[in-house]
Amino acid sequence: MTIAQELESQQGICQDVIFPPGDLFSDEPPLESELHLRQIILLLTCLEWLWRDRNDFYAAGNLTIYYSPRQRKSEYFRGPDFFVVLATERKTRKSWVVWEEDGKYPNVILEILSDSTANTDRGLKKEIYQDTFRTPDYFWFDPYTQEFAGFHLVDGEYQPLQASEQGYLWSHQLGLYLGVYEGLLRFFTQDGKLVATPEERAERLAAKLRDLNIDPDTI
Repeated sequence: MTIAQELESQQGICQDVIFPPGDLFSDEPPLESELHLRQIILLLTCLEWLWRDRNDFYAAGNLTIYYSPRQRKSEYFRGPDFFVVLATERKTRKSWVVWEEDGKYPNVILEILSDSTANTDRGLKKEIYQDTFRTPDYFWFDPYTQEFAGFHLVDGEYQPLQASEQGYLWSHQLGLYLGVYEGLLRFFTQDGKLVATPEERAERLAAKLRDLNIDPDTI
């Protein structure tokens, strides 16, 4: 059922149904580990730095996505570990509320696997992202076992992505590769170059200056 259809059929709804406002706070549990947190921060930092001149996307981590105006307690919402929505306004949000965002769902979703969530991420969530969200690119990654997989939506069904020679997976939506680098998932450009963090860029610049016998601290 579409959101419009749900809004039109509001009679006979049981008492536990909540018609929430659009201004909903996220309701996600704590992350599984420090490594999960570092992975999310790393992806957000790199993408926002790479796209620092763009204002047409929204990226977030461990944030609730509410996708039914017939909101029930503990139903009709999911909180991907990392997701990106394209062709939207770049601004801070308390959560992603689909019916307040022109019906937009994420273009890219990444789940970070853990012992308690892996089966759900590979099964139920994959099904929801395929059949309800219609999210074109879906990835999952386990920072402990290094399990990494990706899927692209083709004719309504997720098809596994084939890895490049370097073991990277291409995100059609981002125009970037995702691949494992020093134990964590990173972005790579189309020609295979690592998308660096601002700190890594600063370190590279400092190294170049030292090669020129210039003290970086004097600049």
